[in-house]
Amino acid sequence: MPSMTRMRGAIVVDTERCKGCRLCVKACRLGLITLTDKAVNHKGYPYAQQTDWEACNGCTACATVCPDGCITVYRKREE
Repeated sequence: MPSMTRMRGAIVVDTERCKGCRLCVKACRLGLITLTDKAVNHKGYPYAQQTDWEACNGCTACATVCPDGCITVYRKREE
């Protein structure tokens, strides 16, 4: 009997390069990315952050739409 596997993902945002354009927020179908509300980078922009570390499936939609290449997605298969 095959075991069930699940993809787990996590994003790393280059916060100093992020300009807070919100494209990744809109692209995340699971609603797991927001912009910071109390912190800004050295340019004064709020930056993207992952809000739920358990639900991300590593689909890479956020990284694909980022115009500045600020997001790296890591994926891991879990059983």
